[in-house]
Amino acid sequence: MIPFSDEDLYPAVQNVIEKVRPSLALDGGDIKLLGIKNAKVYVQLQGACIGCPSSGNTLKYGVERQMRMDIHPEIEVVNVPVGMEDQWDKLA
Repeated sequence: MIPFSDEDLYPAVQNVIEKVRPSLALDGGDIKLLGIKNAKVYVQLQGACIGCPSSGNTLKYGVERQMRMDIHPEIEVVNVPVGMEDQWDKLA
């Protein structure tokens, strides 16, 4: 159980995203924070990350791993597919 509210997590999550963004940019990618719900972080990989076969690894072993190290070991990161950015909070 993560002992923080979604609102409390927001600044820390933003900091981690800014931390990993340069690594994604090296390969032509980017990441956008869409929101946080029930301690799940909803992001959208962008640029060259869209459709890249390694994007799942980038999300799990790059973004989520960094958030688990910097924020809390139980935090989860979910990539929202292109076209669903307005419905991220309905994904379960």
